[in-house]
Amino acid sequence: MSFKQSLRRCVLPLLSATLLSASVSAQAEPVLLDRIVAIVNDDVIMQSELDNRAAVIRAQLSANQTRLPSEEILNRQVLDRLIIDSIQLQIAQQQGLKISDRQLNETLEQVASRNGMTLAQFREALIAEGQDYNSAREQIRDELLLTQVQQSSVNRRIRVSEQEVQNFLASEQGKDAISPDYLLSNILIAIPEQATPTMLSNAERKALDIFQQLRKGADFAETAVANSNAQNALNGGDLGWRKASELPEVIATIAGTLAPGDFSKPVKTSSGYIIVQLRDTRGGQSALVEQTQVSHILLKPTEIRSEAQTRSRIEDLSVRLRNGEPFEQLARQYSDDSVSGSLGGDLGWTQDGQMVPEFEQVMKNTPNGQFSTPFESRFGWHILWVRDRRTQDMGDELRENRARFSIRQRKFNEELTTWLREIRAQAYVELKL
Repeated sequence: MSFKQSLRRCVLPLLSATLLSASVSAQAEPVLLDRIVAIVNDDVIMQSELDNRAAVIRAQLSANQTRLPSEEILNRQVLDRLIIDSIQLQIAQQQGLKISDRQLNETLEQVASRNGMTLAQFREALIAEGQDYNSAREQIRDELLLTQVQQSSVNRRIRVSEQEVQNFLASEQGKDAISPDYLLSNILIAIPEQATPTMLSNAERKALDIFQQLRKGADFAETAVANSNAQNALNGGDLGWRKASELPEVIATIAGTLAPGDFSKPVKTSSGYIIVQLRDTRGGQSALVEQTQVSHILLKPTEIRSEAQTRSRIEDLSVRLRNGEPFEQLARQYSDDSVSGSLGGDLGWTQDGQMVPEFEQVMKNTPNGQFSTPFESRFGWHILWVRDRRTQDMGDELRENRARFSIRQRKFNEELTTWLREIRAQAYVELKL
Protein backbone atom coordinates (compact mmCIF):
# COMPACT_ATOMS: atom_id res chain seq x y z
CA MET A 1 0.00 0.00 0.00
CA SER A 2 1.42 3.41 -0.96
CA PHE A 3 1.96 6.27 1.47
CA LYS A 4 -0.88 8.22 -0.06
CA GLN A 5 -3.26 5.26 0.24
CA SER A 6 -2.29 4.84 3.89
CA LEU A 7 -2.82 8.56 4.32
CA ARG A 8 -6.34 8.42 3.01
CA ARG A 9 -7.37 5.38 5.01
CA CYS A 10 -5.75 6.40 8.30
CA VAL A 11 -5.53 10.18 8.40
CA LEU A 12 -8.28 11.41 6.09
CA PRO A 13 -11.14 10.57 8.46
CA LEU A 14 -9.44 12.67 11.14
CA LEU A 15 -8.41 15.67 9.08
CA SER A 16 -11.11 15.78 6.41
CA ALA A 17 -9.61 17.78 3.53
CA THR A 18 -6.68 19.44 5.35
CA LEU A 19 -3.49 18.44 7.09
CA LEU A 20 -2.75 20.76 10.00
CA SER A 21 0.20 21.19 12.30
CA ALA A 22 -0.37 22.90 15.64
CA SER A 23 1.92 23.53 18.56
CA VAL A 24 1.22 21.78 21.81
CA SER A 25 -0.05 25.09 23.09
CA ALA A 26 -3.84 25.38 22.85
CA GLN A 27 -3.47 29.02 21.87
CA ALA A 28 -1.25 28.38 18.80
CA GLU A 29 -2.72 29.06 15.36
CA PRO A 30 -2.92 26.00 13.10
CA VAL A 31 -0.53 26.05 10.11
CA LEU A 32 -1.64 24.62 6.79
CA LEU A 33 1.04 22.20 5.55
CA ASP A 34 -0.82 20.55 2.70
CA ARG A 35 -4.30 19.56 1.75
CA ILE A 36 -6.12 16.99 -0.33
CA VAL A 37 -7.49 18.33 -3.61
CA ALA A 38 -8.96 15.08 -4.98
CA ILE A 39 -9.81 11.55 -3.91
CA VAL A 40 -9.33 9.01 -6.71
CA ASN A 41 -10.49 5.48 -5.81
CA ASP A 42 -8.00 4.40 -3.11
CA ASP A 43 -5.60 7.27 -3.76
CA VAL A 44 -5.44 10.98 -2.92
CA ILE A 45 -3.94 13.92 -4.81
CA MET A 46 -2.33 16.58 -2.66
CA GLN A 47 -2.15 20.33 -3.26
CA SER A 48 1.65 20.06 -3.26
CA GLU A 49 1.49 17.54 -6.14
CA LEU A 50 -0.77 19.84 -8.11
CA ASP A 51 1.48 22.86 -7.46
CA ASN A 52 4.66 20.98 -8.37
CA ARG A 53 3.26 19.53 -11.59
CA ALA A 54 1.74 22.90 -12.60
CA ALA A 55 5.11 24.58 -12.04
CA VAL A 56 6.83 22.04 -14.33
CA ILE A 57 4.20 22.49 -17.06
CA ARG A 58 4.40 26.27 -16.72
CA ALA A 59 8.19 26.15 -17.16
CA GLN A 60 7.90 23.90 -20.22
CA LEU A 61 5.33 26.17 -21.87
CA SER A 62 7.46 29.24 -21.16
CA ALA A 63 10.56 27.54 -22.58
CA ASN A 64 8.60 26.79 -25.78
CA GLN A 65 7.36 30.42 -25.83
CA THR A 66 3.76 29.17 -25.60
CA ARG A 67 1.25 31.62 -24.16
CA LEU A 68 0.16 30.51 -20.69
CA PRO A 69 -3.54 30.06 -19.92
CA SER A 70 -5.00 31.52 -16.74
CA GLU A 71 -3.87 29.89 -13.49
CA GLU A 72 -7.38 28.49 -12.93
CA ILE A 73 -7.50 26.82 -16.35
CA LEU A 74 -3.93 25.49 -16.06
CA ASN A 75 -4.61 24.01 -12.61
CA ARG A 76 -7.81 22.37 -13.85
CA GLN A 77 -5.96 20.82 -16.82
CA VAL A 78 -3.12 19.62 -14.61
CA LEU A 79 -5.51 18.18 -12.03
CA ASP A 80 -7.39 16.28 -14.75
CA ARG A 81 -4.07 14.82 -15.88
CA LEU A 82 -3.11 13.85 -12.31
CA ILE A 83 -6.48 12.13 -11.84
CA ILE A 84 -6.21 10.04 -15.02
CA ASP A 85 -2.57 9.22 -14.18
CA SER A 86 -3.60 8.09 -10.69
CA ILE A 87 -6.27 5.78 -12.10
CA GLN A 88 -3.78 4.22 -14.50
CA LEU A 89 -1.10 3.76 -11.84
CA GLN A 90 -3.63 2.00 -9.61
CA ILE A 91 -4.50 -0.31 -12.52
CA ALA A 92 -0.78 -1.00 -12.98
CA GLN A 93 -0.52 -1.94 -9.31
CA GLN A 94 -3.52 -4.27 -9.63
CA GLN A 95 -1.88 -5.93 -12.66
CA GLY A 96 1.43 -6.34 -10.82
CA LEU A 97 3.31 -4.10 -13.28
CA LYS A 98 6.57 -2.54 -12.05
CA ILE A 99 9.52 -0.59 -13.42
CA SER A 100 12.76 -1.92 -11.94
CA ASP A 101 15.66 0.35 -10.95
CA ARG A 102 17.65 -1.18 -13.79
CA GLN A 103 14.99 -0.32 -16.39
CA LEU A 104 14.74 3.18 -14.96
CA ASN A 105 18.50 3.70 -15.03
CA GLU A 106 18.73 2.51 -18.64
CA THR A 107 16.00 4.98 -19.63
CA LEU A 108 17.70 7.84 -17.78
CA GLU A 109 20.99 7.00 -19.52
CA GLN A 110 19.22 7.09 -22.90
CA VAL A 111 17.64 10.47 -22.09
CA ALA A 112 21.02 11.83 -20.99
CA SER A 113 22.72 10.44 -24.11
CA ARG A 114 20.16 12.07 -26.42
CA ASN A 115 21.06 15.38 -24.74
CA GLY A 116 24.79 14.76 -25.19
CA MET A 117 25.41 14.13 -21.48
CA THR A 118 26.46 11.39 -19.12
CA LEU A 119 23.95 10.39 -16.45
CA ALA A 120 25.95 12.33 -13.86
CA GLN A 121 25.94 15.45 -16.06
CA PHE A 122 22.20 15.04 -16.65
CA ARG A 123 21.63 14.89 -12.89
CA GLU A 124 23.68 18.05 -12.35
CA ALA A 125 21.78 19.83 -15.15
CA LEU A 126 18.44 19.04 -13.51
CA ILE A 127 19.67 20.28 -10.14
CA ALA A 128 21.03 23.45 -11.77
CA GLU A 129 17.54 24.09 -13.17
CA GLY A 130 16.13 23.91 -9.66
CA GLN A 131 14.57 20.45 -10.02
CA ASP A 132 14.83 17.74 -7.40
CA TYR A 133 16.63 14.84 -9.09
CA ASN A 134 14.94 12.10 -7.05
CA SER A 135 11.50 13.55 -7.77
CA ALA A 136 12.31 13.81 -11.49
CA ARG A 137 13.58 10.22 -11.41
CA GLU A 138 10.35 8.93 -9.86
CA GLN A 139 8.28 10.99 -12.29
CA ILE A 140 10.06 9.24 -15.18
CA ARG A 141 9.40 5.88 -13.48
CA ASP A 142 5.70 6.76 -13.37
CA GLU A 143 5.75 7.79 -17.05
CA LEU A 144 7.30 4.43 -18.00
CA LEU A 145 4.69 2.63 -15.90
CA LEU A 146 1.88 4.60 -17.58
CA THR A 147 3.20 3.54 -20.98
CA GLN A 148 3.40 -0.07 -19.80
CA VAL A 149 -0.16 -0.16 -18.44
CA GLN A 150 -1.51 1.50 -21.58
CA GLN A 151 0.24 -1.06 -23.79
CA SER A 152 -0.96 -3.91 -21.58
CA SER A 153 -4.58 -2.75 -21.35
CA VAL A 154 -5.17 -1.28 -24.81
CA ASN A 155 -3.30 -3.74 -27.02
CA ARG A 156 -5.47 -6.64 -25.87
CA ARG A 157 -8.49 -4.72 -27.21
CA ILE A 158 -6.98 -4.43 -30.71
CA ARG A 159 -7.29 -6.99 -33.49
CA VAL A 160 -5.70 -6.65 -36.94
CA SER A 161 -7.06 -9.06 -39.56
CA GLU A 162 -5.14 -10.40 -42.55
CA GLN A 163 -7.67 -8.71 -44.82
CA GLU A 164 -6.85 -5.34 -43.22
CA VAL A 165 -3.15 -5.97 -43.83
CA GLN A 166 -3.70 -6.83 -47.50
CA ASN A 167 -6.01 -3.84 -48.00
CA PHE A 168 -3.39 -1.56 -46.48
CA LEU A 169 -0.62 -2.96 -48.70
CA ALA A 170 -2.78 -2.37 -51.77
CA SER A 171 -3.59 1.25 -50.85
CA GLU A 172 -1.55 4.28 -51.91
CA GLN A 173 -0.73 4.97 -48.26
CA GLY A 174 0.45 1.40 -47.83
CA LYS A 175 2.56 1.41 -50.98
CA ASP A 176 4.27 4.58 -49.84
CA ALA A 177 4.81 3.26 -46.29
CA ILE A 178 6.57 0.10 -47.53
CA SER A 179 8.44 1.71 -50.42
CA PRO A 180 12.23 1.88 -50.05
CA ASP A 181 13.99 4.84 -48.48
CA TYR A 182 16.92 6.32 -50.41
CA LEU A 183 19.95 8.04 -48.87
CA LEU A 184 20.95 10.47 -51.63
CA SER A 185 23.40 13.19 -52.57
CA ASN A 186 23.38 15.38 -55.69
CA ILE A 187 25.45 17.82 -57.68
CA LEU A 188 23.68 20.48 -59.74
CA ILE A 189 25.24 22.49 -62.56
CA ALA A 190 22.64 25.20 -62.92
CA ILE A 191 21.53 26.84 -66.18
CA PRO A 192 19.74 30.21 -66.42
CA GLU A 193 16.06 30.35 -67.41
CA GLN A 194 16.89 32.05 -70.73
CA ALA A 195 20.03 30.03 -71.42
CA THR A 196 21.73 30.41 -74.79
CA PRO A 197 23.00 27.38 -76.70
CA THR A 198 26.52 28.29 -75.57
CA MET A 199 25.45 28.37 -71.91
CA LEU A 200 23.79 24.99 -72.29
CA SER A 201 26.86 23.54 -73.96
CA ASN A 202 29.20 24.89 -71.27
CA ALA A 203 26.98 23.50 -68.48
CA GLU A 204 26.84 20.10 -70.14
CA ARG A 205 30.60 20.08 -70.64
CA LYS A 206 31.21 20.96 -66.99
CA ALA A 207 28.80 18.26 -65.82
CA LEU A 208 30.52 15.63 -67.97
CA ASP A 209 33.92 16.75 -66.68
CA ILE A 210 32.71 16.34 -63.08
CA PHE A 211 31.29 12.93 -63.95
CA GLN A 212 34.70 11.84 -65.26
CA GLN A 213 36.38 13.10 -62.07
CA LEU A 214 33.96 11.01 -60.02
CA ARG A 215 34.63 7.94 -62.15
CA LYS A 216 38.35 8.38 -61.46
CA GLY A 217 37.67 8.28 -57.71
CA ALA A 218 37.01 11.89 -56.70
CA ASP A 219 35.06 12.20 -53.45
CA PHE A 220 31.41 13.01 -54.21
CA ALA A 221 30.88 15.28 -51.19
CA GLU A 222 34.08 17.25 -51.80
CA THR A 223 33.19 17.63 -55.49
CA ALA A 224 29.73 18.87 -54.58
CA VAL A 225 31.14 21.49 -52.21
CA ALA A 226 33.51 22.75 -54.91
CA ASN A 227 31.17 22.67 -57.92
CA SER A 228 27.46 22.27 -57.13
CA ASN A 229 25.05 25.19 -57.50
CA ALA A 230 22.39 23.52 -55.33
CA GLN A 231 21.36 24.85 -51.91
CA ASN A 232 22.86 21.78 -50.22
CA ALA A 233 26.29 22.20 -51.81
CA LEU A 234 28.02 23.12 -48.54
CA ASN A 235 26.58 19.92 -47.01
CA GLY A 236 28.37 17.87 -49.64
CA GLY A 237 25.19 17.59 -51.70
CA ASP A 238 23.47 15.58 -48.94
CA LEU A 239 19.71 15.11 -49.52
CA GLY A 240 19.25 12.78 -46.52
CA TRP A 241 16.86 9.84 -46.36
CA ARG A 242 13.91 10.28 -48.71
CA LYS A 243 11.06 8.15 -50.01
CA ALA A 244 10.47 8.19 -53.75
CA SER A 245 7.19 10.07 -53.21
CA GLU A 246 9.14 12.89 -51.50
CA LEU A 247 11.54 13.39 -54.42
CA PRO A 248 11.24 15.21 -57.74
CA GLU A 249 10.18 12.65 -60.31
CA VAL A 250 13.46 12.79 -62.23
CA ILE A 251 15.57 12.11 -59.09
CA ALA A 252 13.21 9.32 -57.92
CA THR A 253 13.55 7.68 -61.35
CA ILE A 254 17.36 7.93 -61.26
CA ALA A 255 17.54 6.58 -57.68
CA GLY A 256 15.53 3.52 -58.69
CA THR A 257 18.20 2.58 -61.27
CA LEU A 258 21.25 2.82 -58.99
CA ALA A 259 22.89 0.41 -56.58
CA PRO A 260 24.19 1.72 -53.24
CA GLY A 261 27.46 3.59 -53.81
CA ASP A 262 26.76 4.31 -57.49
CA PHE A 263 26.18 7.70 -59.09
CA SER A 264 24.35 8.61 -62.28
CA LYS A 265 25.51 10.20 -65.50
CA PRO A 266 24.55 13.89 -65.81
CA VAL A 267 20.84 14.27 -66.52
CA LYS A 268 19.33 17.48 -67.91
CA THR A 269 16.45 18.98 -65.93
CA SER A 270 14.68 22.33 -66.00
CA SER A 271 17.16 23.60 -63.38
CA GLY A 272 20.32 22.30 -64.98
CA TYR A 273 22.40 19.13 -65.17
CA ILE A 274 22.26 16.89 -62.10
CA ILE A 275 24.38 13.98 -60.96
CA VAL A 276 22.78 11.79 -58.28
CA GLN A 277 24.57 9.46 -55.89
CA LEU A 278 22.72 6.67 -54.08
CA ARG A 279 24.58 6.15 -50.83
CA ASP A 280 22.28 3.55 -49.23
CA THR A 281 18.76 2.10 -49.21
CA ARG A 282 16.48 0.62 -46.59
CA GLY A 283 13.12 -1.14 -46.86
CA GLY A 284 11.76 -2.07 -50.26
CA GLN A 285 10.95 -5.33 -51.94
CA SER A 286 13.71 -7.54 -50.57
CA ALA A 287 15.38 -7.60 -47.19
CA LEU A 288 18.22 -10.06 -46.68
CA VAL A 289 18.56 -10.71 -42.96
CA GLU A 290 21.26 -12.64 -41.13
CA GLN A 291 19.61 -15.09 -38.74
CA THR A 292 20.97 -17.35 -36.03
CA GLN A 293 19.34 -20.53 -34.72
CA VAL A 294 20.09 -20.47 -31.01
CA SER A 295 19.16 -22.20 -27.76
CA HIS A 296 19.87 -21.04 -24.23
CA ILE A 297 19.82 -22.02 -20.57
CA LEU A 298 18.80 -19.21 -18.22
CA LEU A 299 19.35 -19.11 -14.46
CA LYS A 300 17.99 -16.22 -12.37
CA PRO A 301 18.79 -15.34 -8.77
CA THR A 302 15.83 -15.98 -6.48
CA GLU A 303 14.93 -15.50 -2.82
CA ILE A 304 16.39 -18.92 -2.06
CA ARG A 305 19.33 -18.78 -4.53
CA SER A 306 21.76 -15.88 -4.24
CA GLU A 307 23.66 -14.18 -7.05
CA ALA A 308 26.82 -16.10 -6.13
CA GLN A 309 24.97 -19.44 -6.00
CA THR A 310 23.36 -18.72 -9.39
CA ARG A 311 26.73 -18.02 -10.97
CA SER A 312 28.21 -21.16 -9.42
CA ARG A 313 25.30 -23.25 -10.76
CA ILE A 314 25.60 -21.87 -14.33
CA GLU A 315 29.37 -22.51 -14.34
CA ASP A 316 28.71 -26.08 -13.18
CA LEU A 317 26.26 -26.55 -16.07
CA SER A 318 28.86 -25.17 -18.48
CA VAL A 319 31.34 -27.83 -17.32
CA ARG A 320 28.72 -30.58 -17.70
CA LEU A 321 27.99 -29.46 -21.27
CA ARG A 322 31.66 -29.62 -22.17
CA ASN A 323 31.80 -33.10 -20.65
CA GLY A 324 29.17 -34.23 -23.15
CA GLU A 325 25.81 -33.98 -21.36
CA PRO A 326 22.97 -33.07 -23.79
CA PHE A 327 22.09 -29.36 -23.92
CA GLU A 328 18.35 -30.06 -24.36
CA GLN A 329 18.28 -32.28 -21.28
CA LEU A 330 20.00 -29.71 -19.05
CA ALA A 331 17.77 -26.90 -20.39
CA ARG A 332 14.59 -28.85 -19.61
CA GLN A 333 15.84 -29.68 -16.14
CA TYR A 334 17.43 -26.40 -15.02
CA SER A 335 16.46 -23.42 -17.22
CA ASP A 336 14.36 -20.70 -15.56
CA ASP A 337 12.94 -19.75 -18.97
CA SER A 338 9.91 -22.04 -18.75
CA VAL A 339 8.84 -21.56 -22.39
CA SER A 340 12.16 -22.30 -24.11
CA GLY A 341 13.16 -24.71 -21.35
CA SER A 342 10.25 -27.00 -22.20
CA LEU A 343 11.62 -27.03 -25.78
CA GLY A 344 15.14 -27.94 -24.72
CA GLY A 345 16.18 -24.27 -24.69
CA ASP A 346 15.20 -23.65 -28.31
CA LEU A 347 14.65 -19.94 -29.18
CA GLY A 348 14.25 -20.58 -32.90
CA TRP A 349 15.73 -18.30 -35.57
CA THR A 350 16.64 -14.85 -34.24
CA GLN A 351 17.96 -11.69 -35.87
CA ASP A 352 19.40 -8.32 -34.89
CA GLY A 353 17.23 -6.32 -32.53
CA GLN A 354 15.27 -9.23 -31.07
CA MET A 355 17.53 -9.90 -28.09
CA VAL A 356 19.17 -7.70 -25.48
CA PRO A 357 22.64 -6.36 -26.51
CA GLU A 358 24.64 -8.67 -24.22
CA PHE A 359 22.85 -11.70 -25.66
CA GLU A 360 23.37 -10.61 -29.27
CA GLN A 361 27.06 -9.84 -28.77
CA VAL A 362 27.80 -13.29 -27.31
CA MET A 363 25.64 -14.94 -30.00
CA LYS A 364 27.65 -13.21 -32.78
CA ASN A 365 30.98 -14.23 -31.23
CA THR A 366 30.07 -17.91 -30.71
CA PRO A 367 30.97 -20.23 -33.65
CA ASN A 368 28.39 -22.54 -35.21
CA GLY A 369 27.76 -25.66 -33.18
CA GLN A 370 29.54 -24.29 -30.09
CA PHE A 371 28.44 -23.36 -26.56
CA SER A 372 29.18 -19.93 -25.11
CA THR A 373 30.79 -19.39 -21.75
CA PRO A 374 28.31 -18.23 -19.08
CA PHE A 375 27.45 -14.52 -19.27
CA GLU A 376 25.05 -12.16 -17.54
CA SER A 377 22.22 -9.98 -18.91
CA ARG A 378 19.49 -8.10 -17.07
CA PHE A 379 17.43 -11.32 -17.13
CA GLY A 380 20.04 -13.46 -15.37
CA TRP A 381 22.87 -15.82 -16.36
CA HIS A 382 22.89 -17.55 -19.78
CA ILE A 383 24.65 -20.25 -21.71
CA LEU A 384 24.05 -20.19 -25.49
CA TRP A 385 24.23 -22.94 -28.05
CA VAL A 386 24.60 -21.51 -31.56
CA ARG A 387 23.18 -24.25 -33.75
CA ASP A 388 23.19 -22.69 -37.24
CA ARG A 389 23.24 -19.47 -39.28
CA ARG A 390 21.53 -18.44 -42.51
CA THR A 391 20.70 -15.45 -44.72
CA GLN A 392 16.94 -15.13 -45.19
CA ASP A 393 14.93 -12.84 -47.49
CA MET A 394 12.41 -11.35 -45.08
CA GLY A 395 11.01 -8.82 -47.55
CA ASP A 396 7.42 -10.10 -47.63
CA GLU A 397 7.31 -10.70 -43.89
CA LEU A 398 8.80 -7.29 -43.10
CA ARG A 399 6.32 -5.53 -45.40
CA GLU A 400 3.41 -7.29 -43.73
CA ASN A 401 4.83 -6.53 -40.28
CA ARG A 402 5.18 -2.84 -41.20
CA ALA A 403 1.61 -2.79 -42.47
CA ARG A 404 0.36 -4.54 -39.33
CA PHE A 405 2.32 -2.09 -37.15
CA SER A 406 0.90 0.94 -38.99
CA ILE A 407 -2.66 -0.35 -38.62
CA ARG A 408 -2.12 -1.24 -34.96
CA GLN A 409 -0.65 2.20 -34.20
CA ARG A 410 -3.65 3.94 -35.74
CA LYS A 411 -6.05 1.69 -33.83
CA PHE A 412 -4.03 2.08 -30.62
CA ASN A 413 -4.33 5.86 -30.67
CA GLU A 414 -8.08 5.61 -31.26
CA GLU A 415 -8.60 2.88 -28.65
CA LEU A 416 -6.42 4.62 -26.05
CA THR A 417 -8.75 7.63 -26.08
CA THR A 418 -11.76 5.36 -25.60
CA TRP A 419 -10.07 3.37 -22.82
CA LEU A 420 -9.03 6.48 -20.89
CA ARG A 421 -12.58 7.82 -21.10
CA GLU A 422 -13.95 4.49 -19.82
CA ILE A 423 -11.63 4.17 -16.81
CA ARG A 424 -12.28 7.81 -15.88
CA ALA A 425 -16.05 7.21 -15.97
CA GLN A 426 -15.73 4.04 -13.86
CA ALA A 427 -13.50 5.60 -11.19
CA TYR A 428 -14.63 7.20 -7.96
CA VAL A 429 -13.40 10.79 -8.08
CA GLU A 430 -14.21 13.41 -5.45
CA LEU A 431 -12.83 16.92 -5.89
CA LYS A 432 -11.91 18.86 -2.74
CA LEU A 433 -11.10 22.21 -4.35
